[in-house]
Amino acid sequence: MREVLDELDRRYRDGEPVALGTVVSTFRSAPRGPGASMLVAPDGTVTGSVSGGCVEGAVYELAQDVIGDGTPVLQRYGVSDDDAFSVGLTCGGIIDVFVERIDAASFPAFGALVDSVRAGEPVAVATVTEHPDTATLGRRVVVWPDRADGALGSDRMNEAVTDDARGLLDVGRSGTLHYGPDGQRRGEGMSVFVNVFQPPPRMLVFGAIDFAAAMAKLGSFLGYRVTVCDARGVFATAARFPAADEVIVDWPHRYLAAEAEAGRVDGRTVVAVLTHDPKFDVPLLEVALRMDLAYVGAMGSRRTHDDRLARLREAGVGETDLARLSSPIGLDLGARTPEETAVSIAAEIIALRWGGGGERLARTEGPIHGHEGAPPAQHG
Repeated sequence: MREVLDELDRRYRDGEPVALGTVVSTFRSAPRGPGASMLVAPDGTVTGSVSGGCVEGAVYELAQDVIGDGTPVLQRYGVSDDDAFSVGLTCGGIIDVFVERIDAASFPAFGALVDSVRAGEPVAVATVTEHPDTATLGRRVVVWPDRADGALGSDRMNEAVTDDARGLLDVGRSGTLHYGPDGQRRGEGMSVFVNVFQPPPRMLVFGAIDFAAAMAKLGSFLGYRVTVCDARGVFATAARFPAADEVIVDWPHRYLAAEAEAGRVDGRTVVAVLTHDPKFDVPLLEVALRMDLAYVGAMGSRRTHDDRLARLREAGVGETDLARLSSPIGLDLGARTPEETAVSIAAEIIALRWGGGGERLARTEGPIHGHEGAPPAQHG
């Protein structure tokens, strides 16, 4: 929902009902993941996407019906056949899309949800997408770490779903949960999609150089909250890094340690060390490599890398921690310019996040977007 949130909020405040289609499950080589959304307004305006173009036309038609009668629908879209006019996913995947009507009557807690998302406060929306009682379909509860707003149908349902939604909120992952019709943990009949909204992950770029400016721009494009940090105030200025969310003048290792102590660094955080100056990068890497971070990369030649490893070993950094260091930083793309180098670094971050090998797809086999998986029973 995040990608359509601004438009949805505008329509909601204007009292205009809209239909929201959300990917709630994916199987095999699906083009977009759970949580991808598409908004359809009564005037025909479309915002967002659920499949990158494969089934948007069919979802659009379904959304028009949902706006009219208010009845939510869970629809599966699978592989298209040889008929060019058939609706399906040419990529070979399968997606389940839940289409629901959103307005003030059906979603009174929407304003509080929007406020939390914009404030960077963790929040999740748990929506019933399957249930034998059609009156329960579309019921939802908004869940924060310390409170909840909404009702699904019974105390048992509310307690089970709220507790499990907080579990997904803790790990920052959206997904579908399955229960018995009254929230029984062992049973089937009710499915609940939990759409998790965590604050954007952080990208910490150390070294106020031209490569950092390109990295900040690309990191922002990828959805990170970007910080550029350097101890040299003459270089670390907001004017030189307009794409960064913040520019900090401080010793890198001191800043990172303080951010971790304040709880502003987590397992999604990526660190790019672009200083290639031992007095900056060795103390910084000594701190970073002992943290649970998503990525730690350092720029420099292979000679610089070998010298850096020797210094880190002298500082007491163990081999297990050193093995987590991506150095020299980035994938081998033949990059030359700061912008190309930023693409190389971003490509390595993406590959490590999703388990990609960095190979040319033309020379590989198997699914492109993910791992093969068997879909559950068909939905009507």
